[in-house]
Amino acid sequence: MSGAPLLTVRDLVAGYGNAAPVLRSVSFDVEPGSITAVVGANGAGKTTLMRALSGLIRPAAGELRFDDVDLREVPVERRVRHGLAHVPQGHGVVAELTVDENLRLGGLWRRDRADARRAVAEVYEMFEPLALRRRHAGHQLSGGERQMLALGRALVGRPRLLLLDEPSLGLAPKAVAQTMALLRRLRDESAVAVLLAEQSLRGALSVADRGIVMSQGQLVFTAPAKDLRDNPHLRQLYLGF
Repeated sequence: MSGAPLLTVRDLVAGYGNAAPVLRSVSFDVEPGSITAVVGANGAGKTTLMRALSGLIRPAAGELRFDDVDLREVPVERRVRHGLAHVPQGHGVVAELTVDENLRLGGLWRRDRADARRAVAEVYEMFEPLALRRRHAGHQLSGGERQMLALGRALVGRPRLLLLDEPSLGLAPKAVAQTMALLRRLRDESAVAVLLAEQSLRGALSVADRGIVMSQGQLVFTAPAKDLRDNPHLRQLYLGF
């Protein structure tokens, strides 16, 4: 990885209402075409971080820059136009809509209608189970298929950075492995950068280039993911396994 970061976060402070901040002075970078895993226990602040980056909550302080654009000045509904896509915890599928309708929903904002249609076709090529069930409603899909659909809908917008919040939540081990393999494929074949918040530590670190460890709203350690995977002392100290 070289050149300027795609995402720059500096001294980020964020939370909810008048309560004490959940995130306190969080700083890190995401490089283009990389996978960065944000790991930590429940309550570490991973979901709050994703919501602050996508604009669902307004930071109290700090700097957020995406490809040199000040995200603090960009409304949540326009961040996707800059190439930032957020797949929230719980997959974000509209259960009443069909697979095809969900995918087309991901490209409604795009002016290039022809490319939006191509993007939907590419998702069907990438996810054969979705192509076979394109007329099925979201609630008829398995957990793994819903995860494919949520990712596919985000990809229809041609993002440069995917924010994924607990994509393995509730999935069987085989589906988790398939999801992680897909993220590696997106990075390697499409140069899409991924910021991945996960409790599935082994899975996340198996595909990530870099690991960010959070605890109680603070970034406590960052290192190449390989160092966290291969160093038992670091894993036990920061991740508990």
